[in-house]
Amino acid sequence: MNDERLMSILIAPHVSEKSTRIADGSNQITFRVRVDARKPEIHRAVEKMFNVEVETVSVLNVKGKNKGFRGRNRGRRSDWRKAYVRLKPGHDIDFIGPVG
Repeated sequence: MNDERLMSILIAPHVSEKSTRIADGSNQITFRVRVDARKPEIHRAVEKMFNVEVETVSVLNVKGKNKGFRGRNRGRRSDWRKAYVRLKPGHDIDFIGPVG
C-alpha cells in the first residue's frame, strides 16, 4: 500500500458529544474516513500519521439524511463512514498541541 493512499484515508476527526465521551472513557478517537477505506488501511494510516499504536478499529457507515427545503426541493446528504480507533494504553493523540 502506498503512502499517498494512506495519507488520504483519514478525512477529519469527528467531534461530537458521543465521541468526546468515548475518548475520555475508553481511549478511543473517532475519525471521518473515506467511504472505500478498510480497517487495516485505517489502522496503518493512524499509526503512520500520529506515531501511536492502535489496538482495534471499528467502522460504521452513516447514511445521509433526506432534507426538504420548504416543501419545494428535495435533497439528500451524502453517505459517509466513521471509524472508532482504540489506542493501546499509554498512547494518546493531542489535536490541540501544547497550550501556552
